[in-house]
Amino acid sequence: MADLQKWEPENEAFWESQGKKIAQRNLWISIPSLLCGFAVWLYWGILTVQMMNAGFNFSAQELFTLTAIAGLSGATLRIPSSFFIRFCGGRNTIFFTTSLLIIPAFFTGMALQDPTTPLWQYQLLALLSGFGGGNFASSMSNISFFFPKKQQGLALGLNAGLGNFGVTTMQILIPLFMTYGVFGALGGDPVTLVSPSGSLIGKIPAGSETWIQNGGFLWLLLLVPLFLATWFGMNNIRTPEVSPNLGSPLGAFAMISVMLTIGLATAAAGLWLMLPESANGSGFGVPKELVLVLVVATTVFLLKMLPGAIGESLSKQYQIFNNKHTWVMSVIYTMTFGSFIGFAAAFPLAIKVIFGFQHVMVDGVMTHDTVNPNGPSALMYAWMAPFIGALIRPLGGWIADRLGGALVTQICSVVMVGSSLGAAYYMQTAYQSATPEEFFVPFFVLFLILFAATGIGNGSTFRTIAMVFPKEQAGPVLGWTSAVAAYGAFYIPMVFGQQIKATTPEVALIGFAVFYGVCVFINWWFYLRKDGEFYNP
Repeated sequence: MADLQKWEPENEAFWESQGKKIAQRNLWISIPSLLCGFAVWLYWGILTVQMMNAGFNFSAQELFTLTAIAGLSGATLRIPSSFFIRFCGGRNTIFFTTSLLIIPAFFTGMALQDPTTPLWQYQLLALLSGFGGGNFASSMSNISFFFPKKQQGLALGLNAGLGNFGVTTMQILIPLFMTYGVFGALGGDPVTLVSPSGSLIGKIPAGSETWIQNGGFLWLLLLVPLFLATWFGMNNIRTPEVSPNLGSPLGAFAMISVMLTIGLATAAAGLWLMLPESANGSGFGVPKELVLVLVVATTVFLLKMLPGAIGESLSKQYQIFNNKHTWVMSVIYTMTFGSFIGFAAAFPLAIKVIFGFQHVMVDGVMTHDTVNPNGPSALMYAWMAPFIGALIRPLGGWIADRLGGALVTQICSVVMVGSSLGAAYYMQTAYQSATPEEFFVPFFVLFLILFAATGIGNGSTFRTIAMVFPKEQAGPVLGWTSAVAAYGAFYIPMVFGQQIKATTPEVALIGFAVFYGVCVFINWWFYLRKDGEFYNP
């Protein structure tokens, strides 16, 4: 498609005559590209469970590192991805970053064909799966430039919300595709389950065959057509506010590659500092909070040190860090999207650990390892929560366009405080009960409400960003805040795991509720006070 030399979405005549059609075409190609990004980023949560069921020779601790690696990598890659559109153009960026997903998807499928594949190869593939996490920042930045301000809430909500369906789509499709030799001889041979497995439609007994490699290969069915659609159906916008100095596509691809390599390197270094020796780490055990700060700071510094036009342009883009509202919105967006992506990863484990076992006294000691025959199946229920969060996200943008972003965010924040405290109560009660399934329904409903609030809040925060920041800063700010929030995919499961090990899982939710309460105050102070700088009801 031709580059757009003129782009005036706020001009109603231009918008109705030609802008709307172009913007909508770019949006509807962007959405499935982002969906695949989320799926490839987060599929390790499903693949590692099936690797255990198939008897792969790895400990649970080793397998859990794969989810952590993908989470940290994807969040870190959002930092350079925040600036791709300005330097490289929308079509160039979405085409190249979507095409990169083919690499981890294909080679993950190849690795899973052989149960003797070493851990370091899976860790490398998990690191590369971070491409999918990083793509969110560039995708949202790109779509923000195509639509007028009055429609950005809905457009960004559709892109993010339907893109987030990659989480639910992955959780449903991978277990189903593993049950059949969909790709015939090209897909390789199945392996035999040594432990029972399951899918949306029921349990799968031990001794059944599973094509675990299909968890990687199936995404090629979407990524190969998208390889063509992104190149021939999308546009670069060459106006001064968006991408004024585009060179050749090959130059753009090289620039993206360099910046992504920096992000991969800093993420890998941070993981090495944190992971134990048994999982190919240093064994230093550096605290995760310190590692996250070091990774973010080092990535930002190294990007700025790039020679030539990239470094100079980044210095200009980094002006967003001088705006206090960049940091305010980073906190608020972490509350919404960070909670969504983190809980999406942790929710299945919470259901399994709390309701899948009976919690009984043995010789005066509370135990948590007796299988509960009446426990709910995590595979049957867990997908519903992120499904609701993603489905309702466009509604959040639509409501915010009419009522105001900050007001909708405030209501969502209060709901998140209440629902997380309520879920913590039932979590604590169930974890002390021999029949925890009695408390599952209220726990599950409260978590569905919590996910719905994160989804609506995701849409409303984008509306606030569009109102607070000038157009040339709104795109990079969207990318940066999404990068910070994405670390929830790493942090929330880690906190849940630590508190479950300490037999106090409810403490995790109470801590998150306190954070949401702080966000209620922050949002009111900056955006709902009538005498505030950006009163945005």
